[in-house]
Amino acid sequence: MPERAGPRVYSIAAHRGFADALVAGLVPRYSEGDLGLARLTLLLPSRRAVRTVTEAFVRHSGGSERPGMLLPRMAVVGDLDLDETLGPLLDPLGAADIPPAADPARRWLRLAHYLREVEGEGAGKGAALLRRAWEVGRTMDRLLVEGIAPIDLMSERVIGIVGDLASHWTDNTRTFLKVQQYWIAELAGREQIDAPERRNRLFEHAARRWRQAPPQHPVVAAGVTSASPALAELLRVVSEMPGGSVILPDLDLALDAQVWDELGTAGKPVEPDDPPFGRDDAVTHPQYHLKLLLNRMGIARTEVQPWHRSGVGAAPPERSRVISNLFLPPRASTGWVDLPAEKRRLSGVRLMESAHPGEQAQAIAILIREALETPERRAALITPDRGLAARVIAHLGRWGIAADDTAGRPLTQTAAGRLLLLLAEVVAERAAPVPLIALLTHPLAGAGEGRARWLENARWLDLALRGPRPGAGLASIAAVADEAKVGDWWREAEAMLAPLFAFGEAEPLDHLLGAFADVAQALCGERLWSGPDGRSLSAFVEDLRAAAGAAGALLDPRELHAVLRDAMDRVAVRPPWGGHPRVAIYGLLEARMSRADLVICGGLVEGVWPASPAQDSLLPPAMLRALGVPGDDFRIGLSAHDLAAALGAPEVVLSWTLRDEGGPVIPSRFVLRVKAMLGDQAARHVESEAVRLARLLDDAAPVLPHPRPRPMPDAAQRKVDIPVTGLDRLRGDPYQFYAGSILHLRRIDALDAEPSAAWKGEIAHRILELWHKAGDPEGGLRAIAEQVLDEENAHPLMRALWWPRLSAAFDTFDAMIARQKAEGREVLTVEAWGDMRHRDIRIHGRADRIDRKADGSLVVVDYKTGGPPKPLQVKEGFALQLGLIAMIAEAGGFSGVEGRASGFEYWSLAKKPRTDEFGYAMEPVTDEEKRREKMLMRQDFLPETERYLDDALDRWILGTEPFTARLNPELASYADYDQLMRLDEWITTLGSHEAEEGA
Repeated sequence: MPERAGPRVYSIAAHRGFADALVAGLVPRYSEGDLGLARLTLLLPSRRAVRTVTEAFVRHSGGSERPGMLLPRMAVVGDLDLDETLGPLLDPLGAADIPPAADPARRWLRLAHYLREVEGEGAGKGAALLRRAWEVGRTMDRLLVEGIAPIDLMSERVIGIVGDLASHWTDNTRTFLKVQQYWIAELAGREQIDAPERRNRLFEHAARRWRQAPPQHPVVAAGVTSASPALAELLRVVSEMPGGSVILPDLDLALDAQVWDELGTAGKPVEPDDPPFGRDDAVTHPQYHLKLLLNRMGIARTEVQPWHRSGVGAAPPERSRVISNLFLPPRASTGWVDLPAEKRRLSGVRLMESAHPGEQAQAIAILIREALETPERRAALITPDRGLAARVIAHLGRWGIAADDTAGRPLTQTAAGRLLLLLAEVVAERAAPVPLIALLTHPLAGAGEGRARWLENARWLDLALRGPRPGAGLASIAAVADEAKVGDWWREAEAMLAPLFAFGEAEPLDHLLGAFADVAQALCGERLWSGPDGRSLSAFVEDLRAAAGAAGALLDPRELHAVLRDAMDRVAVRPPWGGHPRVAIYGLLEARMSRADLVICGGLVEGVWPASPAQDSLLPPAMLRALGVPGDDFRIGLSAHDLAAALGAPEVVLSWTLRDEGGPVIPSRFVLRVKAMLGDQAARHVESEAVRLARLLDDAAPVLPHPRPRPMPDAAQRKVDIPVTGLDRLRGDPYQFYAGSILHLRRIDALDAEPSAAWKGEIAHRILELWHKAGDPEGGLRAIAEQVLDEENAHPLMRALWWPRLSAAFDTFDAMIARQKAEGREVLTVEAWGDMRHRDIRIHGRADRIDRKADGSLVVVDYKTGGPPKPLQVKEGFALQLGLIAMIAEAGGFSGVEGRASGFEYWSLAKKPRTDEFGYAMEPVTDEEKRREKMLMRQDFLPETERYLDDALDRWILGTEPFTARLNPELASYADYDQLMRLDEWITTLGSHEAEEGA
């Protein structure tokens, strides 16, 4: 191509494929001689772009007659969004007069210090203060990238705008300016500058040097779209150098001049007093940021030439014109109704609507797998939704297709990062069971030859910690570990964790990080720091530790968890080179310049693609607009450009869902535009086959309703002991007795569970037991109750809600026991275990209390935290615990207890019926003949209990009757085994099944 005078700026249309078209044009132009291409310098926006262009060179080399080629030198301009720095070409040794950049982590911590100085206690503390400091630093960078000096914030125009706004904007602006001035003064003292400012100076340095003495060999800038003023000036210089050029991605050269003007001034005010960005600027248009770049370069769109080559994966040429029509500004888009069909036709583009994210991920995986069946065909998923990317990767893994998410994962979601966070969470929550067990059973914890022993002990401790939380701190855990017989192992783990619990309320952050890193290594060994996540964590900890030491930052150890989570969320761990060579999973930034034969744009819903604009919380929008900073919607335009570039692929699928995990969602405005422009053609672009196959994969064969369980164990298995609480279960729901007493299955409470009725019952029993054993201690029941609740670390809210009821009931019991004592009633035993043999079956259980009346007969007492059983339940044989205990007592099954039982009492802590009093006693038997229909007579209670016991033995324990689930469904029952019996699958058809069985 002959050289022409003036700036040489080119555009590669979306349908051509940027990287492949770039290489196809560079090779014949610069490959004169064996070293011609090697003398070329390519300025690329990011390391990801270097990889993409390198792959394009490899593809081009493989398709030519030449066996290989020497690649050009590729220098990274640096992408702030990817946290990348400049390459050595633009940061040379000769730039010694430019001060070094300040460490971003140190600046973050120092800004938090200055915020505290400016606002005092009102600035907050810990993680909240550091979040605000991060926002301050981000706003400072945003201004510096745009070349806005701190003095510009003090102009009369800007101050006037702030003065007219609400008071909170005024306060925020004043705080920002003060903190910024403190930081600038510190930088001056250290002879440093902020990284964005140094980046701008290096650009200016390179532009000045190249303008005065252009390089001997050509320089080409490709794919750079950042519109920062300093970079725009450098690109202008590159475009005018001998052999130099600037190649832009997808600048729409066919867009009508009137439409181009409708995009707005884009940083080029018409009048001197006009703001750089007008209120009517179409900042959400995909061409807007390119217009801003051209304006800052001082180049008209008419000076830009189309690139002369296409890539190997080019789409039909008419695609670019349709993409241009698709993103027309509001006024221009009214012309859609007059567009002929051929100018609205998106051949090769399909629309895929899924019901929910799971279905979308499955359908996308099917499309990728189908694409791979064609040799050399490449497929790529582009999505800003990392959750969708992870799902697709998991689905592909089921077919043996290894795919990597090049956008990476936050450090917090990796194994190494999660371990450090768990350590901090254990300290923050003072060894609460949930984070502690998660830490001890973490895949990296206890690594090495002793891993199996470590996990076995951790699981025993896990079981012991189930239920309400024990006391705070490691000492309480030690007591539980001793009870679980894992005390020796726990002392080893406690010795590792103990240093983290020895810190005060404010410690140097670098000391905290060092201690946590040491403990993490003690738990995991060197394995913690291996792998991509371990190396990333190591670099993160060391960088933050060095910055904290230099900044002198102090932090409460309990705040470290939230601080680390915020900071680690900003660190992306990208996979090493690997995965399937023809499958790529990209984020929006990583997808730029990339190309595949099939491109799937996933997650096209509002709030995801495009993302919701995040307004700067410190400086008012009007002030930023006056300073020349693009508005909050600017990034919507960038995401629109990303979609426009993706639409240039040969085959494209636009995918979205009707709802997410939270509820219905709105399809992306870009999807709605596509549908509106296609009009009656939209139905021909629907991708339904992949969705249909995705549903078929999840559509299992019909399963007949599960039958009502009726297990039939053999005679040896049936002959088991019966606890006094088990007879009621056996008669009411035989399956529950079978699961508990024959299969020996037990329900396990959750870690850190809410206090259950059973837990409250145990507490009440212990209080009453201690009270009886202590005689008549000072303070009575109330003092003992306080002691037990303290020992059990009862939650303050639970105590506040339960204690008044418990206290009132204990007062009632106290008075009742005093009256009984005066009547000659004495306590024989409390919380006593006893047993007897009946027909060679052991009946056993615990008596809450057994008294002796003045006449020598026994009274059996059972405590209830809730209401006692109804007398009718007792009469029908579904509440026989009191009767069985009485039978054991009469048989001499309790040590020191002899005699005939005549009293059977329930002592309830609940509210007495039809009163406002808590605590009462009642008997489920009567001496009145007129009540015989609803209650058992006292003299019949034990004979009836024995009859029901014999009946149960004959039917189930010594008989052959099945242990039918929910034999009496109308009877209130425990739900411990409902899932095991698959209750929900057959309970609704229970009536019809019984009718069929009867017929």
